[in-house]
Amino acid sequence: MLILNKKSIIKILASILIIINLLNIQVFAIVAPTSDFYVNDYANLLTEETKNYIISKNVDMQQKTGAQIVVVTVENLEGDSLEDYANKLFRSFGIGDKTKNNGILMLLALEEREFRIEVGYGLEGALPDAKSGRIQDDYIIPYLAEDDWNEGIKNGFDALVSVVAQEYDVDIETATGIYVDDSMKQEDIGASMFSMFVSSIIIAIIVKLITSKFPSEVKKRIRRIAVLVYSIIAFALSWRFTYMLYTNLIITFFGVEIFFAILFGKSSGGGYYGGGGYHSGGHSSGGFHGGGGSSGGGGSSRSF
Repeated sequence: MLILNKKSIIKILASILIIINLLNIQVFAIVAPTSDFYVNDYANLLTEETKNYIISKNVDMQQKTGAQIVVVTVENLEGDSLEDYANKLFRSFGIGDKTKNNGILMLLALEEREFRIEVGYGLEGALPDAKSGRIQDDYIIPYLAEDDWNEGIKNGFDALVSVVAQEYDVDIETATGIYVDDSMKQEDIGASMFSMFVSSIIIAIIVKLITSKFPSEVKKRIRRIAVLVYSIIAFALSWRFTYMLYTNLIITFFGVEIFFAILFGKSSGGGYYGGGGYHSGGHSSGGFHGGGGSSGGGGSSRSF
């Protein structure tokens, strides 16, 4: 008769738990970089002309800035989310310089019909989430929605090259001549300010009417909470119109001032919110390769 001691029982139970966990783990496989590195067309969507263009511009850009823009198309995400897949892919490829973290990933998932721009730490200031989203909306998604893969990828790539060139103050010519800067949507700033002021007045009047019959202390407390909530929402909404931080803060400030003045009959006084060399990454016997860059999850996602 087999007699098991306490240690043996613990080992057996631990082994069973490990096996159960392994059976339940979903393994999300990501593609490996090709020898071209800059273009990894696993969904077979791009022409040789587009691929060669992306490679040549990357070589020029990396020599001048150390930055890399890698394009990846995949059949599907293997059950993973677009954001997680992109982040793991970015880190696995090591896009951009290891110290500057100045890489950008353009990822297209064909079956899911999703697209993401993933941005390295070092370029998040020049390319915040809202700005990368606007680039997608203006230059990429309209073409992908019509299955015009080459035009969408090429236009988006050129737009991103423009951002990198401005950040490092270098000249990089592109075929499309697309130039993206913070003034490209100045007309939207006026629309944002007008919308902010009108919404401030309407919402403040509604809150004031609703709370007018409340006890004095309760009324003040609710209205102060309303100002705080409105400040957060106002900033988030204004960010949709313009991706310039200081402009958004100014628009939000004036909107909140109006909101506060209507509720309390005075200005808020601003009391309710605060506001070394690089790896060349060139040719080697194995083709192009990454410089060891990393991403913190910044970027934007779209469906098409």
